Amino acid sequence: MEKDRELRILVGTRKGGYIVEGDSARKRWRVGPVAQEGSEVYHMVADPRHPGDLYALVNNTFWGPMIQRSRNWGKTWREAPTPMTPVKKKRQPNFDASKPWSPVNNLWHLEPGLPSEPSTLYLGADPHLLFRTADLGSTWEPINSINEHPDHPNWSPGAGGACLHTILIDPRDPRRMYVGMSSVGTFRSEDGGGTWKPKNRGVEAPFLPNKYPETGQCVHHVVADAADPDTFYRQDHGGMYVSHDRMDHWTRIGKPLGDDFGFCVTSSPTSPGKAYFVRLDGMARVTGEGHLQVEEWNDKTRKWRKLLAPTAFPGHFGVQREGIATDNLEPVGIYVGTTTGQLFTSPDAGKTWRLVPFAFPGIHSVSIANPTPR
Repeated sequence: MEKDRELRILVGTRKGGYIVEGDSARKRWRVGPVAQEGSEVYHMVADPRHPGDLYALVNNTFWGPMIQRSRNWGKTWREAPTPMTPVKKKRQPNFDASKPWSPVNNLWHLEPGLPSEPSTLYLGADPHLLFRTADLGSTWEPINSINEHPDHPNWSPGAGGACLHTILIDPRDPRRMYVGMSSVGTFRSEDGGGTWKPKNRGVEAPFLPNKYPETGQCVHHVVADAADPDTFYRQDHGGMYVSHDRMDHWTRIGKPLGDDFGFCVTSSPTSPGKAYFVRLDGMARVTGEGHLQVEEWNDKTRKWRKLLAPTAFPGHFGVQREGIATDNLEPVGIYVGTTTGQLFTSPDAGKTWRLVPFAFPGIHSVSIANPTPR
């Protein structure tokens, strides 16, 4: 099988990063290269502009956060520079002028730039930090309009930390960008990150006295509809939402499901106008119906559809914010990783499901390296 024609599931776990290899039939899988064994891998992602290039965001208890990069589909890895953030004297009473820089706490999300910017990457980190590189990670620059935002000292972390976990770039214009932060909300920039405006109108923060503040929502994950860059799907602590106007307004869509708490959402270019969520019990943080369930939202009909029978995979499963992904094949493939190490796959838009026969460590993230077109 030609390496660039394989479909790969990139799985970040509590004990390393795994590359699961298959083909366009998506019926048989084999666990291929394993990297960073023993370390937390919050996010693994392929750079579609450079086939074979993979990135892993590694957060090691002893060695700290680091970026690992592979140029050969994960066969070998090398550490890339990790950005630092300046320590501001006004924020640290015991400021040491001889050590004006400090490391980030954790690395959360890496986002490749558009094809028109083949060397650009964006990196989201804790505590509420955003970085950009124009040389594929050899050097990083802080985006200080976020990192030194006037309200930054007042931003609160979510239960998972002060993470900047969502980075989205408008495919029509690289200057239009979006970020999501816990527990701050979503922001939009129209000038390449020079300035940002909060975009949370209509999103409830049920844990605050003011239920609809400008910021303070605990957004868990956001994706754009690949067929309509003005439409976004959002999974919040306070429910499931859609926006049709570049996040200017949000409408809650999850109430018909009951408890619409969850962490993850995904969308695919081969399934336009649809989004896929994994709903959890908001108190227990596990699937509340006693089995794995993926909910499909059809934005045209404004209706929900359950994709699994109750008897398919019984149990209580946890799924984290990067724990669901789709490919760009037809019909769309859907992939779900759980905190107890199961990896579920559907090659046909949710009609049938399989469990990859491998016991992974608890899964943090799932992403797809799609086959390179001939």
